[in-house]
Amino acid sequence: MVTILSVLLSHVRRSQALRLALIGSACVFVGAALFGVTQRIGYWTALYWAITTATTVGYGDVTPKNASGRAVAIGVMLTTIPLFASAFAMFASTVVTANLRRLMGAMHPEPTERHVVMFGDSAALPPVAAELVAAGRKVVVVTPAERSAFPESVDVVSADPTHEEAVRRAHPERAGQVLVACKNDADVLVTAVFVRRIAPATPVLAVAGSASVSRALQDLGVEATLSADDLLVHTLTKVMEVPHAGELLLRLVDSEDYQLKELPVEAGQVGRSLSEVRAGREGLVLGVVHGNQVTVGVAEEVTLESEDCLLVLEAGSKEAGKAKAG
Repeated sequence: MVTILSVLLSHVRRSQALRLALIGSACVFVGAALFGVTQRIGYWTALYWAITTATTVGYGDVTPKNASGRAVAIGVMLTTIPLFASAFAMFASTVVTANLRRLMGAMHPEPTERHVVMFGDSAALPPVAAELVAAGRKVVVVTPAERSAFPESVDVVSADPTHEEAVRRAHPERAGQVLVACKNDADVLVTAVFVRRIAPATPVLAVAGSASVSRALQDLGVEATLSADDLLVHTLTKVMEVPHAGELLLRLVDSEDYQLKELPVEAGQVGRSLSEVRAGREGLVLGVVHGNQVTVGVAEEVTLESEDCLLVLEAGSKEAGKAKAG
């Protein structure tokens, strides 16, 4: 009995429609009791009157005969009718929403590397989304920002990404990649926790404002993190030391002539050194993700393992076309 009551209470706490229906029912029973007393009729007859009044049927076979009865009738009409109307509207909305989600879920594509889900309100999200769309990737964004900031082809969920329900609506578990980029680090951490809980197997990139938060994200199991401050500081420092370093970085990440890829180490490359793989592989091997850390293999030699990934710069669509034509 206690278990049943606890389950019912939990449902009541979660459902506003159920709370409204219970309050409306209480008004019906109380109104029936008051109406029976004021009209000197039996409770069941009074309850019959209260129900027909609350449902707006109003047969007219039982009516108030005095001022006190009319006052009770006014109270019942002003409370029960709007309460039940709101409850039924919420129930209907819940059913329709559940059916729409089921249909949309059935039509949702299978997880692919081309599907990216983004969370946050960072000013960087709209241009990143535009670049991904231009590259032919499907993008879903959960953000409180204006819909107009994103390309028309981007699926925008207007919600706070720090709420778990908003994260679930985007189905990060079906994505090939997830990006978390918020204006403050607290939101990044909260959103990353929800994403990792819902989609433990999906690769996640989070942009943090400090190195300490970046390390905390790594402890949460976020595969890749970037500290915006560190990235900017180190980039500017290298540009000051080597004037063309900035242009080189832009060429690496913002050119149709080249494609930067992260490729798993092949079976024949396991146990070999990074320098050996560099010498025998097409494309420019920039480094390797070794032990969840990126290394370029210049200061020390790296022996490749099966879990490693190579960071490779290959010819893009234009260069590949020229090579084939030649």
